[in-house]
Amino acid sequence: MKIFADIPEAAERFEELVDLARRNDEVVICRAGRPIAVLTAISRPGQGTMDALLALVAEGRPTIGDQNSNHDDLYDDHGLPK
Repeated sequence: MKIFADIPEAAERFEELVDLARRNDEVVICRAGRPIAVLTAISRPGQGTMDALLALVAEGRPTIGDQNSNHDDLYDDHGLPK
């Protein structure tokens, strides 16, 4: 079953939506009626433990070229937009 929930509703019903995702329902989170995220359960064997989660975090996301999250070139010395 596919379940749609706007962000405020998803925040209010988060635990219920997680349970629905765990039983393989597709939970779609929307902002202003537009889908922006999907809540899914971890389905591969061996995942679901904190150690497995930390291992995934340690792997990180591969970067392409010079991508980074530094936005210093967009702001002046006082933190105001250029």
